[in-house]
This record gives sequence, structure tokens and C-alpha cells, in this order.
Amino acid sequence: MKIEYKDLKAVNITVKEKKEKNKAGRENRKNEEIQAAAEELRHSSAGLEQFAYVTSRALEEPLRIVARYTQLVAQRYKGKLDADADEFIGYIMDGATWMQKLINGLRAYSRVGRQGKPFKPTGCEAVLDRALTNRRARIEESGAVITHGILPTVMVDASQLVQLFEKLIGNAIKYRNGEPPHIHISAEQKGNEWIFSVRDNGIGIASEYYERIFVIFQRLHSRKEYPGNGIGLAICERVVERHGGRIWVESELGKNSTFYFTIPINGDK
Repeated sequence: MKIEYKDLKAVNITVKEKKEKNKAGRENRKNEEIQAAAEELRHSSAGLEQFAYVTSRALEEPLRIVARYTQLVAQRYKGKLDADADEFIGYIMDGATWMQKLINGLRAYSRVGRQGKPFKPTGCEAVLDRALTNRRARIEESGAVITHGILPTVMVDASQLVQLFEKLIGNAIKYRNGEPPHIHISAEQKGNEWIFSVRDNGIGIASEYYERIFVIFQRLHSRKEYPGNGIGLAICERVVERHGGRIWVESELGKNSTFYFTIPINGDK
């Protein structure tokens, strides 16, 4: 049987078309999987925000009652009972104060999606200046040296980007290793997104905790070592997710940490 050249050419074209269709099909399925994962993440985050909001509202009134009557007991009976009673009352009051801080943290977390503002073109250098102004007292107290590279204009909720910078810079100052903090903020365009980084010279984070630190109420240190409610980085993650980005950390324990987050160039969620 003799095969004509034109028949071979037709076969090659058919094979090529099939390969292109298969490739397009794989890309479509991949895009659909990415979109489905993003949608699932949005629903999960929205559900967690709603839970945080409802929980903070539900807990506040009973906590207020506990705190109020504990204060009355302390005022009326302090020094009239034995030393143990005074100590126990103090524990109750400290616990109520701590619980109120956790409720405030839950409320702040719930506001990220519920009270977020529309995205607008925003100069990041102006946003950073505002964040530094808000943190001026802590910066001066710690002797922190803060520098930054050229920062872009992006489509964001400006108030939430200020909050994001405040919390990342605040953590860099808090978790210092005895030396004055040196913090550098920069941004680099890669593909269709901006990658921001906040680098410090602090105590660092062990690699096994890279994901755990973004979980709400998760802490790596006691409150005596470093104050806080364990919700700051969870809020950072939620802010970044709302803007269609992602956040992660790279660190060398005992030397430094760099927090990265991305913002899409086109501002799409």
C-alpha cells in the first residue's frame, strides 16, 4: 500500500490538533481547579469571619457581667478575706481582661470582610508612611531603623493595607533579639502580581511553625515573653486573601524573618 505525502501531512495535522486540544483541556481543568479552590477559600474565610463576629457578640455580655461582679467583690472584700482569696480574685480579673482582648481580636478579624472598603488605586509609599506614623511611639522606643525601596501603586483597600503594614512592622519590632530592629520593606513585580517583603533582623521562626503562625489564636511564645492575642497574623492573612493574594514567611531561626505577600497588578480578587 502506497501512502501519499498529502496523507502523512493530514495525519500530522490531526495529531497536532489532538495534542493542542489535550493541552487546552488540561489548562482549562487546571484553571477550573484553581478557581474552585479560590472560591472554596472565599467561602471558608467568610464563614470563619461570620463565626468570629457571632462569637464575639455572644461572649461579650456574659463576660461583662463576670468582670463587673468580680470588680465589685474585689472592691468590697479586698483585705477582708485571707490572702488566697485576694489572689484568686486577681486571677479572675486578669482572666476577664484577657478574654476581653480575645473578643476584641475576634471582632477585628470579622471586620476584614464585613467592613472592607472598595479597592482604589493607592500609592504604597503613602500607605507605609501612614503605618509608620501610627507606630511612631513603638519605633522610637525600640530604636528601630526602617527603610524601604520604591513601592508601587496598587488597587487595594488603603485602610487595610495600612493595617497590614502596621502589624508586620509591629511584629518585627516586638520579636527583636536584643539589638535595635532593622526592617526593610520592598516590592518586586513578577508576572501579574507584586510581591512585597518585610524583612527584619529579629529572633526568627523555626520552619515547622511557618504555617501555624497564621492560624487564629496560635502563639509560639508565652504572654509573659511577648504580649499579644495571637490574632495579628491571622488578620494579615485575611487581608491579603481579600485582595486576591497570598502571604508566607521565610526565616532563619535566631537571625531574621522575611514576610512576603502578593497583590495582583490588576486588582482582581
